[in-house]
Amino acid sequence: MTSEKELKELVRQKYSEIALQDKETNMSSCCGSGCCSTEVYNIMSDDYTQLEGYHADADLGLGCGLPTEFAQIKEGDTVIDLGSGAGNDCFIARKATGEKGKVIGIDFTEAMINKARENAEKVGFNNVEFRFGDIEKMPVTANVADVVVSNCVLNLVPNKDNVFKEIFRVLKPGGHFSISDVVLIGNLPDKLRNVAEMYAGCISGAIQKDHYMALVKANGFIDVTIQKEKAIIIPDDILNQYLSAEDIAAFKNSGLGIYSITVFAQKPVPCCAPGSGCC
Repeated sequence: MTSEKELKELVRQKYSEIALQDKETNMSSCCGSGCCSTEVYNIMSDDYTQLEGYHADADLGLGCGLPTEFAQIKEGDTVIDLGSGAGNDCFIARKATGEKGKVIGIDFTEAMINKARENAEKVGFNNVEFRFGDIEKMPVTANVADVVVSNCVLNLVPNKDNVFKEIFRVLKPGGHFSISDVVLIGNLPDKLRNVAEMYAGCISGAIQKDHYMALVKANGFIDVTIQKEKAIIIPDDILNQYLSAEDIAAFKNSGLGIYSITVFAQKPVPCCAPGSGCC
């Protein structure tokens, strides 16, 4: 059984490699059977190019949704992006929060942090910063964020409960998150779940949808809703690398559902806090 520490190191290594490539290389590097495929990292990515604040250099095509589109970010907000990568969602968020706001990206891959900082320098943003750190123990004080966003990152973290506890801690009372992630309905075949490439590619690290939603509620969040949901189809040229023809047929007929969901939830305001209106 791979330990949490080993899984984190696997993710760090894989995404350090990806950070050194551009989006086109990532999305065209599937070379069929017989060698590793980075196509597994972007089979679920959405198109950011129409969103205000988009910067192509920061888009590595690694997400599974558009959380910043649904995040209800207002001018002057403080926004934290978990697993900020090359900075894509941070720059979209910065467009919404404006010069009066602040955006903090957190990533535990040094190569991604370096790339994101270079991208921020190019566009001259002085209110976007990138901090090296683990999202299970964020380098951020409590009650500072109006909004937390994340794009296809929590499924890479072995202990997702810890992350939701941290999100609750750093959000201000009344703050909220919008997170895109991968979840399952049904069980992955063991041959896929045990493949490192599938873990780092966001698939085998996914948990059951009901469990995911239950974790959000168990950590004290309210107004929990799914803002967007889409099915994810793993292409045959990827499945062929790990499964036999018979296994693939069984997998497709199993009723398993792999989904990208964008989840919204809010940190409640304490009942007797000033302005809460409930005392």
